[in-house]
Amino acid sequence: QVQLVESGGGLVQAGGSLRLSCTASGRTFSSYTMGWFRQAPGKEREFVAAISGSGTTSLYSESKKGRFTISRDKAKNTVYLQLTSLPPEDTAVYYCASRSPVRSGSYYSTDSYDYWGPGSQVTVSS
Repeated sequence: QVQLVESGGGLVQAGGSLRLSCTASGRTFSSYTMGWFRQAPGKEREFVAAISGSGTTSLYSESKKGRFTISRDKAKNTVYLQLTSLPPEDTAVYYCASRSPVRSGSYYSTDSYDYWGPGSQVTVSS
C-alpha cells in the first residue's frame, strides 16, 4: 500500500521558517516526481513546488520562488519543503503528492499526481 505522510507543520510567527517533510512508503519513489501543494480555507488547492526523480530539476510557483526550497533524500524516500520569511497569507494545509514517470499533464495541476498525503497544517500568526 502506497502511503505519503507529511510532517513538520505547526504554528509559526510571521517572518519565521518551517521545514516540512513527506515520507513515502509502500514503494520506492526514486523515479517519481514529487510535488507540494497547499490549500487555504475557502480556496482551491494550488501548486507550490515539484522536484524530479533525480532531484536535479525543481519547479516553483512564481510567487513562492526564493522563499521556498524543495529537496529530496532518495535514500530516505523523503521530500522536503523549506519555508522561509513566512507571512500570514502562507497559512494553509500543505500536501505532498507523487507523480509517476509515465504520467502526462501539467506539473502545476493536481490531476497530474497519483498519490497524496493527508496534509500538514501550517499556521502563520501575525
